[in-house]
Amino acid sequence: MTTQRTLAIIKPDAVTKGVVGKIITRIERAALAIIAAKLVHMTLAEARGFYIVHRERPFYESLCAFMTQGPCLPMVLAGDDAIRKWRDLMGATDPAKAAAGTIRKDFAASIEANAVHGSDAPETAAFEIPYFFSSFELWPR
Repeated sequence: MTTQRTLAIIKPDAVTKGVVGKIITRIERAALAIIAAKLVHMTLAEARGFYIVHRERPFYESLCAFMTQGPCLPMVLAGDDAIRKWRDLMGATDPAKAAAGTIRKDFAASIEANAVHGSDAPETAAFEIPYFFSSFELWPR
């Protein structure tokens, strides 16, 4: 197995629903360590920068607007095969297609309001983690 770091975000819809603790419990039960976390309320410019990879897609502007509607909780998760574990825990982007027991199946309302975000590859994590966290905020250093 490969020890990895990945970015996870508990999105504004899940923060508003009050399910942050339930999601964190699932993360911990999956043997993923939370090595950094902070509550942020992104501006539209910050959301656009974070989701820049999707700028040509039709959902880009609505996704960015959604991510600015309230606070979210970005976290850095670490562990063996962390990217795959977190993505399995999240479930399919569309909660209607997500497997039973996944975060999105249990807490998401739609493809856009889908409760959580996660890096999909090591290269993505390498961009996403420093978007929210400096090296001084990550444990262990």
